[in-house]
Formats: sequence, C-alpha cells, structure tokens
Amino acid sequence: MKITEWKKDDRPRERFESNGAGALGDAELIAILIRTGHAGKSAVALARDLIASAGNSLAELSKMSIEKIAGTPGMGKVKAITIKAAFELGRRFAMEEGPSVKNSPVSDSGKAFRLLYPRLKSLDHEECWVIFLNKGNRVISIEKVSSGGSSSTVIDRKAILKSAVEKLASGLILAHNHPSGNRFPGECDIRETRALKEAARMMDIVLIDHIIIAGEDYYSFSDNSGI
Repeated sequence: MKITEWKKDDRPRERFESNGAGALGDAELIAILIRTGHAGKSAVALARDLIASAGNSLAELSKMSIEKIAGTPGMGKVKAITIKAAFELGRRFAMEEGPSVKNSPVSDSGKAFRLLYPRLKSLDHEECWVIFLNKGNRVISIEKVSSGGSSSTVIDRKAILKSAVEKLASGLILAHNHPSGNRFPGECDIRETRALKEAARMMDIVLIDHIIIAGEDYYSFSDNSGI
C-alpha cells in the first residue's frame, strides 16, 4: 500500500508535523528522506529493508557507501546521496564547537575521547585530528589535520606544530581512527607518536596523549605509558 493511502495520522510526514521527530521510528525518518517507494513497496518498507541490510544499525548504515546504498532494491543513487548527506549533517552538528567545548578542561583520556568520538566514530577512512590546549589544559580548538584511506593517514608534524604555535598552544592531544575496529596501535602509530612528541618538545609544546578511536572503544597512549 502506498503511504498516500495510509490514514493521515499514520503517515510519517504528518506524524512528524503533529507529534515531532521523536515520535517517529528510524525507518519513518529515512522514509521522509527518500520520499517515494518502489515496485509496490512504500518508502517506509524500503527504509526498513535498507536498515536491515546494515544489520539494523544506524552506525553501520552511516558507513555504507553511496554505491552500496544505491544497490539496495528500490533505492538508487539520488536516495543514497540524500541519506549520506543527512548523516554528514548530523556528524557536522555533533562536531560544532559551542561554549561547552571551547575552553573546557581535558583532564583525562576519557574526556578527550568524548570530544573526539563524534568526529571519528562512523568514518570508513582514517582521519587525524588534534585538540590544541592552553597552559591550563583547556581547549583552544579541535581541528582535522589530515584525511587518508581505509588503513592509514598522514600525521603532518610540521603542519600540526605550525598550528600549535599560531594558536599559542602549550599542549596537544593527537587522535586518529581505525575503521577496522582494532583500537591497538601499529608500529607506524608508535613511531609517529614518538616523533611528534620529540618535535613538540623542542618547541616547548607537550604532546599529552594520542588517542586511537575504534568504534565505541579507544586506546590511549598516555594511559598505557606510551607517551
């Protein structure tokens, strides 16, 4: 049955308008994005199929490529791009540095993880980020410094330290993600961490920690005596 044939109170858009977004399930919200059904299936039914193809996980769905989403029966490239755009907007919203982030203290690896997790949690490629801190270990800014492939990214020491000097930062927390889900550092991670620590020390800047984020988990060099 087409959504237009449903009772008005059951239609996703009408329910969104009258009851708010919180009243809708995941499939209904996605149905609003994709707008139309296909081959006798409603947009809600297509959305349910899509979520099921991602193991009923929005986190996994967010990692799916445009091509994979488009390959789901009834979806296509336009619907896939719309869904990916919605996830990206959500990620950017989570990354915004409001008053609660800027100048907030970073006292341990858990706080650093909570600041960085929204930026790195659902990526299918590696990115490198830095938290720049003042003398009181309070956040000056959080910035992406590089983006790489599925298994590596570049840690540009010169660019990181140049930014640190420009911001008058006294400390740094380096972070990158492992899309593989393995939180433990490789030899390259260890080598690059040591190199950045030494380069920063020569400029009277402290590398406080290096956080590796892997899904819901993380590894802290500082917690494991690696800094």
